[in-house]
Amino acid sequence: MNFIGFKNEFGCLKEFSLADIRAFDSGFDRRRLSEWQEKGYIRKICRGHYIFSDIQMDENMLFKMANRLRSPSYVSLESVFFLNRLVPEAVYSITSVSTRRTFEIQTPFSRFTYRKLDRKFFFGYEISDGLRIASPEKAVLDYFYLNAKPYTFDDFDEMRFSREEFHRNVNMDALNRYAKQFEVSSLSKRISLLVKWIGHND
Repeated sequence: MNFIGFKNEFGCLKEFSLADIRAFDSGFDRRRLSEWQEKGYIRKICRGHYIFSDIQMDENMLFKMANRLRSPSYVSLESVFFLNRLVPEAVYSITSVSTRRTFEIQTPFSRFTYRKLDRKFFFGYEISDGLRIASPEKAVLDYFYLNAKPYTFDDFDEMRFSREEFHRNVNMDALNRYAKQFEVSSLSKRISLLVKWIGHND
């Protein structure tokens, strides 16, 4: 298979894996991938995963890459906090949850971090243009479930949460509804305290 034929077949994927190629062509010679890297046609993300060199790398592409590098998974936690302006600073990695073990991988494009979440809690994400990403309410629940400890108002201040953006971007009814689905009393207490902090005026 020459590169033009390959690009016609896989160009719609943008990011692709060796498994994708071999599902289409079981006899594919993986040495072609090394040749195409040397010619600048494709770039390696990590072992077995590649991207076409002419793809514009942006936040949306990084999120899709996160979905593809670890499946099943969806973007959540700090990445969704920043996306919805709940915190002011961008995080240094793309954060996701997965039903598989906790895992981290460094690539030339970003660091990708995955936290293990029980399958029964694997809900509350949206699918748009092939991208799986948590709603802001579910990202909050995922975070406080996976980071279980006693919290105080000072902790929320130190996390630099924005009360204004919480009011604007987080549906409190949905937050409480998702919290009930977890059926974890300690998590409900943490969320209740967070809600009180959001409504607290200094």
